[in-house]
Parts: sequence; structure tokens; C-alpha cells
Amino acid sequence: MAPRAAIPAARLAFRRPLTTLPAASSIPWNSRMSALFSPIKLRGLTLKNRVVVSPMCQYSADDGVATDWHFTHINNLSLSGAAMFCIEATHVEAIGRITAGCLGLYSDACEAALKPILHSVRKHSSTAIGMQLAHAGRKASSARPWEGGQLIPIEQGGWQAVAPSAVPHKEGEAAPLALDAAGLKRIREAFVDCTKRAARLGIDAIEVHGAHGYLLHQFLSPISNRRTDDYGGSLENRMRFPLEVFDAVRAAFPADKPVGMRVSSTDWVEGGWDLTQTIAFAKALKARGIDWIDASSGGVSPLQKIPLGPGYQVQFAEAIKRETGLPTIAVGLISEARQAEEIVASGKADMVALARGMLYDPRWAWHAAADVGGEVEAPPQYWRSQPSTQKALFGRTTFGAR
Repeated sequence: MAPRAAIPAARLAFRRPLTTLPAASSIPWNSRMSALFSPIKLRGLTLKNRVVVSPMCQYSADDGVATDWHFTHINNLSLSGAAMFCIEATHVEAIGRITAGCLGLYSDACEAALKPILHSVRKHSSTAIGMQLAHAGRKASSARPWEGGQLIPIEQGGWQAVAPSAVPHKEGEAAPLALDAAGLKRIREAFVDCTKRAARLGIDAIEVHGAHGYLLHQFLSPISNRRTDDYGGSLENRMRFPLEVFDAVRAAFPADKPVGMRVSSTDWVEGGWDLTQTIAFAKALKARGIDWIDASSGGVSPLQKIPLGPGYQVQFAEAIKRETGLPTIAVGLISEARQAEEIVASGKADMVALARGMLYDPRWAWHAAADVGGEVEAPPQYWRSQPSTQKALFGRTTFGAR
């Protein structure tokens, strides 16, 4: 897919995210804006509001390479009004993909395919573009969700998964291969290589995927980590490899751009990873310069018992923020504008991330801003959609005709 012709700068309605505002706590915002639609600064990146499009696997890549579907999907949600769109779990090596359709950044072809997509986004939107870097570990070699989502055996076209220990995710599944020292080194280097590729693509922020039962979470949880070396056993040892990966990513990404991590705050299984350990992990990450914690949960065990309900994970973002002082992202069954406003205004979290809600309503942030009295950015081609009762919704706009 060849890059489209550039539009002269004078004709562009948008600019890249602001980088000159002071820290979030001291940013003034106009009387129309709500807490949800106030800016926040993460290192050199200033987000115009607190709404994030959560990374969502699309299972539509070709050997890790983005396709026309990604062009449509990413361009569409970059116009959502959210301050940051985070590209789906982007895998650092081919055997680390969840499914054969998962996105990667482990080859020149992967990098080249994303370049025109991002070029198109930047012509039409100032939304910051983040990327979630991931490795599926023992949850790799799975069928796409709409094909059942189960492990695909090697003899049926799957591949050998790797993990901290040779412990299968589900009873009856083939065991993954336990990583040796060479395997750990290979994966650390793969995260670095993909980080450098992301930097070349101009990605604004990176989120390391340490949640949902994938590789880094597998190291953290005693359910999946049965190692007896320096990478298993004690909390300090179980945190070691995820911290090494974070350090490697942070060192490889431009110093003025932020790096965060998504974590599973609890396994929802007795004897598993829990909030107390998550807070200890977050404190260790803070000492290493992390810029936010995205607080999710679960995924490491099919025995999990999750008490689903509106905002059920907000408590984790709130606790991590309170105990560490780090900016946090709340995620999970946040669907209503006033719910999101209360989360941010009350200080429970600094940002909210929406996934399925954004797929269902790709202009969720527009509608939320109208509901809570915020101001949101929209492309000039869409200005005339502004409701007659919301004359300041899109800021200072003019739309005339002869």
C-alpha cells in the first residue's frame, strides 16, 4: 500500500500532540471542559483528554503484516476524539503471536506495512498513536476467537509455544517449552528490536503487555511460573524478567516519549498473583521510570472467577495510584460518559481506556464530551455534524457556504 500524497502544511487542520504544557496537576482547562476532557502530560507527550482507545487484537494480519483491515480500523478510530489510540498487541516474534492472524513488528515487512497506515492517520488526526508490544508465551498458537480460540496442535498447523515453565494453560493441552537462558536473551532482544522499529515509525508511546496471561504475566504469576532459578520462586525473582524487558524497552525508546505497562492486578485465583504483589511490581517499575500503569486483571488461569460489573477493575487503578503515585489507566466495563468522568474527577485514575465500547460507538468520545460538558477535536469535514445545542463541542469552528 503506497503512501498517499502529502497535504501541504498550510492546509492541515491538525497538529501533532502538544509537547509544551506543564505537568498534568498544574494544567489549567477552560470552563467548558470536564476532568475527563482536560489534558495530561506524560513525559514529552501531552494528551488532549483522558480517553484512550484500548489495544484490541484484530486477528487480521498476514504473517504479522498489517492488512487493509488495519488501515480501515486504525484510521476510523483515530477520528474517535480519544486523545490516544493504542495499536493492538504487536508481537515481538512470530512464535509469540496469539494466533496466526496477530500483528507483529518483527520483520522489515511488518514495519513497512504499518508505515502508510500511520502516514494516513497523521494527515487527518492529531490523536497520539501508542503501540502495545507483546509476547503470548504459552497462550500462543491459538485459533482466532471466531474459530474457537483454542490451542492449535503443531500437527494441525500450530507451532511450539514457549513459557517460563513447561506448564500448559489448560489441562489436556500440550505443554509449552520452558525458556532457557538463550531463549530469555532472544526475547529481550526482540522487544528491543521492535521498540526501535516503533521509534522509526514515529510511535508516540509504548505500552508493554504484562497482563492477561501472556508471557510477562506468566513470569509474574506463581500459577504459571514454577522455575527454580533466578527467574522463579520469590516475588523478586518472578518480577525479574518483566523488569528486564521493561528496562530494555525504556532504554531503546526516545527519552522524551512515554512507556507504560498493562498489568493484570489479580489472577482471580487463590494463591495466584494479587494486588499486593502488583503494587510491589508497580513500585519497582516506578523506580525504573515507568510513565503509567494500565490496570487490568485475569487471564492466566481458566479457573479464574471474575466478579464482572460496571467498572469492576477501577479499584485496582485507584489502589496502584494511591500506593505509588503513578498515573494509572482504568479499564474494563467503563461504558458511560458520566461513569468515566467520575473516575477521573475523583482521582481514582488519571485516564480511562475503552475497547468494545469504542468498537460499538466509534465516536464515543464525541458523545461523552457532549454529555459531560467537554470539548473534543473533530476533523473539519465532520464539523457540520455538531448538534445545534452543542455549539462549542468541537471548539472554535466555522462552516459557511455561498
